[in-house]
Amino acid sequence: MRSFIESARAAALGTAVPALAVAAHLAFLAASPASAQSEEERELEAVRRELGALEERLSRQSEERSRVDEELKRAELEIAAARAELDRTEERLAEQQRRAAAVADESAAAERRLDSERGALAEQVRLSYVNGRQEALKLLLSQETPASFGRMLVYYDYFNRARSARVTAVADEVAELRRLTGEAQRLNAELEALRATRASELAALNRSRERREALLAELDASIAAAGGQIDRLRGEEQRLSRLVTELGEALAAFPVNAEEPFPRLKGRLPWPVAGDVVRDFGDARGGGVRWSGVLLESDRGAPVRSVYHGRVVFADWLAGLGLLLIIDHGDGYMTLYGHNDVLLKEPGDWVTPGEPIGRVGDTGGRATPSLYFEIRREGKPVDPADWIAG
Repeated sequence: MRSFIESARAAALGTAVPALAVAAHLAFLAASPASAQSEEERELEAVRRELGALEERLSRQSEERSRVDEELKRAELEIAAARAELDRTEERLAEQQRRAAAVADESAAAERRLDSERGALAEQVRLSYVNGRQEALKLLLSQETPASFGRMLVYYDYFNRARSARVTAVADEVAELRRLTGEAQRLNAELEALRATRASELAALNRSRERREALLAELDASIAAAGGQIDRLRGEEQRLSRLVTELGEALAAFPVNAEEPFPRLKGRLPWPVAGDVVRDFGDARGGGVRWSGVLLESDRGAPVRSVYHGRVVFADWLAGLGLLLIIDHGDGYMTLYGHNDVLLKEPGDWVTPGEPIGRVGDTGGRATPSLYFEIRREGKPVDPADWIAG
């Protein structure tokens, strides 16, 4: 199946359908005959079909979004795609650098061995020269006893075989050194190509960031001019509530069964990311709008982890929350993770406790990297502090 990042890239180029519809469509294309499918595969296909139908309904409501919101979505998806490509390039670059360092170490060791073998061979050649080139003949003409003569022949035979082995060892080390030199040259060429790719991707990322900053400034100006900050917050809250409700209705026929029911985990869940709580559940946002979850400030790129077993039911961009991922844990409970830099899971994927599902970012118009985290029961937000251990 195509990854979320590829979906994001397509959306950034203006050719993508919403991520859930893409997932459902690709699942249909990749589906094998029903007789060859397992029960899990059939359920996954059905789930993605339901999610695709829901996404189509949500797409028809997109006229509620302003032009700037749509452009902001496009810009942030471009950034997500560019950053994912950059991350992959950085991983390849780091791996090539490790390999290049290993080859350099091997080459240095081979050089040392070659110097040692050359030194030993030179010493043997010197001894051979001192003794003359006709050692056996000289012994034959000497007055040594037969026993002494035999011992000396054995010694010289050993000496000559050792010399031959040294010659072979030097030749082998020379060949190995040539191989390592060629490998080092190849790795250096690949490193240069990867550095050029990284520079190009960084330039594209910076262009997308500059466009995003301009859009945020335009959005802030338009909101201020219209005095519409409260209306905007209410609209975002309504869209999120409608999304969660419709997800629950769409997936009612596909219950999530975990090792332990989610309600029993109250007071035992971990935070999805390490960070400081800067907005708490119930804090005022203005005009009677309150925070329905918590906002955790953290480092950009820090791993966002699932708090428990569940199935991903949404992985896309939503106004106000940016790149949002929602996990259904069963028993009417869902957890929501917003403002991600990158999403690592797709709709329909199963996740386990502590599994990375995204990375902290600032999508959705945030000024600083942070994660928005919610817990909902039957579509209604509940205080995460009651569920977190400690």
